[in-house]
Amino acid sequence: MQRHKGAYGYFSGERFASLADPKEVTDEIALNPVHFAIQKPTKVLATLVHEMAHLWQHHYGKPPRKGYHDKQWAAKMYEIGLIPTATGEPGGKETGQKMTHLIEENGNFARTVSNLLEEHPTILYHDRNENDAASKKKAASKTRYTCPGCGLNAWAKPEAPLVCGECQEPMQAETTEGEEDE
Repeated sequence: MQRHKGAYGYFSGERFASLADPKEVTDEIALNPVHFAIQKPTKVLATLVHEMAHLWQHHYGKPPRKGYHDKQWAAKMYEIGLIPTATGEPGGKETGQKMTHLIEENGNFARTVSNLLEEHPTILYHDRNENDAASKKKAASKTRYTCPGCGLNAWAKPEAPLVCGECQEPMQAETTEGEEDE
């Protein structure tokens, strides 16, 4: 678990080395426990699987540049039953620097996680400090916006009509649905 602000989870390949043998390395997948209180177990597990698709690509595919979600990653997501989307909505761009996903209705993931949770109900812990009213008010007063063209980020009040000065594209507000990456 890692409180990586703005992310539900992330993957970092070959992040850690053994103290006994520095050539022995392992990867990291981290989930942000701040979101456990507001997301259902299915969505938390979807974030984990999203990051596992990065792990698969790192070891068995051709990894793209850091943080980028390419066509190979998107194809693995579809195979799993998660639909990649830059907007958090159906029909959103399937590749890009900042991506989330939707769960395919009756897809592999949806069926598998339904069976898993039926057999093994999950109780998620959440960050008790996130219940603080002042931090909630502060978080609600600003929203991160991202340009879908170049990935530029800006922060403003919720529902601000921002346009990227570089691409002249409307900037998209960060969604609370799915996962935010790297």
